[in-house]
Amino acid sequence: QVHLVESGGGLVQPGGSLRLSCTASGSLLSLNVMGWYRAAPGKERELVARIVRGSTNYIDSVKGRFTISRDNAKNTMYLQMNSLKPEDTAVYYCNVVPAQATFWGQGTQVTVSS
Repeated sequence: QVHLVESGGGLVQPGGSLRLSCTASGSLLSLNVMGWYRAAPGKERELVARIVRGSTNYIDSVKGRFTISRDNAKNTMYLQMNSLKPEDTAVYYCNVVPAQATFWGQGTQVTVSS
C-alpha cells in the first residue's frame, strides 16, 4: 500500500517562502515520475511541477519561483516555493504523474495572505 505524506505548509505573507516535503513509502519516488499538485478554492486540482530523473517541468505561473527536487535515499520530494503570491493559496499534494486516485494523501495547506 502506497503512503504519501505532505508537510511544510502554513500561512505566509506575499513574497515569502515555504518548503514543502513529500515522504513516500517504499521506492515510489525513485521509480516514477513524481509531481506536486494543488487545489485552490473553487478550482480543479492542477499539476504544478513534476520531476523525472534530473528533468523538471513547471506550469508558467510558478516558473522561476518554485523548485522541485527529490532525495531518493530519504524517499522524500520537495517543493521550494519563493516569492509566494496570494494566488498560490491552495492545498498542495504530491502524487505520481499521471496521478493515481488511490495515492492521494491529505495534502498540506498553503495560505498566502497579508
